[in-house]
Amino acid sequence: MHPKILLVDDREDNLLAIETIFEPDGYRFVKANSGRQALKILLHEVDFALILMDVKMPNLNGFETASLIYQRDKLKHIPIIFITANNFGDENLFRGYQAGAIDYIYKPIKPEVLRAKVSVLIDLYRKNRQLIAQEQRLVAINKSLEMEIKERKASEEKVKHLNRQLLENIASLEQANKDLDRFAFMASHDLQEPLRKIRMFSDRLALKYNDIMDEDGRTNIQRIHKAAERMQNLITDILTFSKISVDRPSFEPTDMNGLIAEVLVDLEEEINIKNGKVIVDKLPTLSVNTSLMKPLFHNLIGNALKYSKKDIDPVVKISSEISSQLNGSASAPKYCRIYIQDNGIGFDQKYAEEIFGMFKRLHHNSEFQGTGIGLALCKKIVEQHNGYISATSKPDQGSTFIVSLPIQHSRQPASSVPDK
Repeated sequence: MHPKILLVDDREDNLLAIETIFEPDGYRFVKANSGRQALKILLHEVDFALILMDVKMPNLNGFETASLIYQRDKLKHIPIIFITANNFGDENLFRGYQAGAIDYIYKPIKPEVLRAKVSVLIDLYRKNRQLIAQEQRLVAINKSLEMEIKERKASEEKVKHLNRQLLENIASLEQANKDLDRFAFMASHDLQEPLRKIRMFSDRLALKYNDIMDEDGRTNIQRIHKAAERMQNLITDILTFSKISVDRPSFEPTDMNGLIAEVLVDLEEEINIKNGKVIVDKLPTLSVNTSLMKPLFHNLIGNALKYSKKDIDPVVKISSEISSQLNGSASAPKYCRIYIQDNGIGFDQKYAEEIFGMFKRLHHNSEFQGTGIGLALCKKIVEQHNGYISATSKPDQGSTFIVSLPIQHSRQPASSVPDK
């Protein structure tokens, strides 16, 4: 916007002359024919860059008008230049400055002098407006920052509160899990006694009445035996799983080849029945809990034999490699990856995470017997060693299970999964 100037003079020709002088500068003018009219204008408009006012006017002269103008706080910032035809003495000059005058212009007016003086004041006005605008922006920014700080503090308090709640929930869940594990252990332990009686009395029935029972009776006895056997396997797996959850394992350096050799002795009958072959490469010595590692490899190798193709002899290859946790960084923790690869029926890769869940089975009991706890047990064992287990597979193209165990064992849980 163009700066606005208030012209005050009781003569219309003087107002027109001044307006003509400033026409090239593009200022906006508001004109008043008396001091009273100027005061009325200033009641509604206060955004003037300056006031050019004649001293000698009827009723209210320039000095009196200036005194009344500066009684209002909103108008004290507007500079006043008096225009006069009289050469006042020092006393009257002082009176003008005391009334608020910035300067005097004497008639006849020299246009270049008037324009120069006004130009200086207009420049000051513009800079002052810029400073005011800048101050307003800074005030707005400060308010915005204050609000942001308040919101951030409120968010931080909310996060702290949520963290406290989360820690409480974690502690509660951990306690609940421990209680559930203890309950599962106790319940499974107590179930074994009635199960033993079921198996014992069904055996007695089979022995005593086998000759007088018809085929349907003998079939039902066999079903009881199989159901009891499945239940016994389920109870055994639940007890093992619960024991792992409750007990705190101890670790010692172990020759992994020797450990797997012991597992293969236990699986010798199944390997022979399946006409299978297990190839074990040289494995490193790792700090592990042997009582946990044996069921881990027993399950993984046993599954590789169980889920073999009908027309192809199963082949299981066990190998290992040493790798870093974070893209081969020299400072990253070292892991030993043990691969258990088979040529069995495989599975769809979309189930690679689900198969480690409790009671998760991809095949019906009539096709492949099992409790659905084996791989969940494997995952629990590997986690107890601060390691990780995963699987890759394709239908009819075999499966590879990857057990990642830390070279230097730490009791603290690992923070991130090693590269696969």
